[in-house]
Amino acid sequence: MRIGYSFWGFLGHGVTDTPDGGRSHRRILVDGLLDRGYEIVFLQSNRDLLEAGDDLTDTYDWDGGLPEIDALFLEWRWPIPGRNTIPCPGRGHTCDLHRQTDLVRHYILGRGLPALLWDKDQQLAADDPLRTQHGVTVCEPALFPQSGTRSLLFPVSDSAIDGADPISLAQAHRDLPLVYVGNQYDRDDAFGRLFAPAAARHEHVVAGKWPHTTAWPHVTFAGRRPFSEVERLHRRALATILLTPHRYAVHGQFTQRLFEAVLAGCLPIGPAEVRGAGQVLPTELIVNDGTEAADLIDRLRHIASTAQHIDLIAACLHRLDAFRLSRQLAVIDAVLRPCVSVRRKESSGDHPHQA
Repeated sequence: MRIGYSFWGFLGHGVTDTPDGGRSHRRILVDGLLDRGYEIVFLQSNRDLLEAGDDLTDTYDWDGGLPEIDALFLEWRWPIPGRNTIPCPGRGHTCDLHRQTDLVRHYILGRGLPALLWDKDQQLAADDPLRTQHGVTVCEPALFPQSGTRSLLFPVSDSAIDGADPISLAQAHRDLPLVYVGNQYDRDDAFGRLFAPAAARHEHVVAGKWPHTTAWPHVTFAGRRPFSEVERLHRRALATILLTPHRYAVHGQFTQRLFEAVLAGCLPIGPAEVRGAGQVLPTELIVNDGTEAADLIDRLRHIASTAQHIDLIAACLHRLDAFRLSRQLAVIDAVLRPCVSVRRKESSGDHPHQA
């Protein structure tokens, strides 16, 4: 089966000034699909080459036209004022939304191809006609996706989970009690209630794009950091706090920050109000507010490198099971293979009512 895959971001480390969180898991997913026997052609611009100078064309295929495919896979894009909504090719314009519109028009509306729409940011409108379009399956990276959608979580390599050693991770030197890696988008409330009070009591660093910070003069903001530094920051830190926009919290959507931290041995502290928090975190790491978070970091500093610390890291690794790549590939198989099989039979004229 040949999949046309549309994403706006990078497979490699990309460039620093970009909010593309998909770099932590996109290549893992694509390589998993290739290993499973799918063919992949990328349908958006090759940003790895054009912006980062990273030539991956010996390994992957890009096509700026409308190539022959069996199914469409969309990492859903949405209107972003000042970027993909301004005239093309105006200054600052990105063509992701225009290109996606063309792909939807040609492959879904025009040819009726099966499509998996991965609404990674929960930006697809509830009344969008694509939700009821024949052959389209909407997926969300949430434990409890919205009605009518399926769960397709951000994938973690099975081998990365199985190969992580809680003992060595717990014994690593960690000079930073608290870190947060990520951008401000829709996280002000969670930041003010959870992170800021903990940051008042513990040394910390916040890495990412946070343009509005006047409410927290005591917080150390380091600005955007290269993607290659994400793992190093987590390996320096004892703990992080999972900051979740409300729309994620109600559906139990955990971003890549969860497994980026866990695989580096940085313990994720989770807000109790996030649905499903107890499924992905041990009870000891769930808090109700910033005071509890600060107190918890005190306790974690006290048990650092001990058997209790090792057990907490092991418990977090165990709870990544739901995010395994193998589980996400099974979801994609279940969505696309039956649809493509039926369409091929219909195209060949092999209908049930025919002799």
